[in-house]
Amino acid sequence: MQNTVNLQPLLQIMDELRAQCPWDKKQTIETLRPLTIEETYELADAILRNDWQGLKEELGDLLLHIVFYAKIGAEQGAFTLQEAIDGVCKKLIHRHPHIYANAVVENEEDVKRNWERLKMQEKGKTSVLGGVPAGLPALVKALRIQEKAKKIGFEWEHKAQVWSKVLEEMEELKVAEQSQDQQHIEEEFGDLMFSLVNYARFLNIDPELALERTNQKFKARFTKMEELALSRNSNLAHMSLDEMDAVWNEVKILMQQ
Repeated sequence: MQNTVNLQPLLQIMDELRAQCPWDKKQTIETLRPLTIEETYELADAILRNDWQGLKEELGDLLLHIVFYAKIGAEQGAFTLQEAIDGVCKKLIHRHPHIYANAVVENEEDVKRNWERLKMQEKGKTSVLGGVPAGLPALVKALRIQEKAKKIGFEWEHKAQVWSKVLEEMEELKVAEQSQDQQHIEEEFGDLMFSLVNYARFLNIDPELALERTNQKFKARFTKMEELALSRNSNLAHMSLDEMDAVWNEVKILMQQ
């Protein structure tokens, strides 16, 4: 039995809000954009927390945004929600010829190569990198660029080669720093980060996720430092760096227990 989803109640509510609510009536695709980005990050946070209840709620919020954009699109005579759904169905069928046609694939990499080849044909693009959104955060964009370049064979053969490149870029950054040319330093720092993203791929690590986990770990430890200092009638701002470092090491031990 196929699963069925009833979108009609949500569509009805959207029609009513768009017609009657002063805030909803004012919204455009431009005003919704930052809110959609925020909702996407909230979904990402729920995934990191492995919070299934939160995931359900955030998916609902994103679905609301999709319906909102479709409503505005229909008002503008640009497209309907059904047309958007039909479009993605057509795309999925076309880009999975190993399921819906006679193509043969041996592994996941074959599937990805087919996907990129067909995508380029559909959009009339000549560059494999043409599908990387300009608005992606830089760290995510670096990963996507490298993944797409890999699909046409532009890839290091061994992990050791990538690590050598990291060390090479690190040395170039040190040389640039001595020049005191800020633009050159920034360029070399960017090259080093790009090479580290490359190395992360060879370690099967998502660099964005790894950095976010480190952000969360630092935040938790620093907050604990502040709490510990206050419990001792002290304040981090009044401590020397050595004193703060001692508290930091204490917190690390406490949080590992």
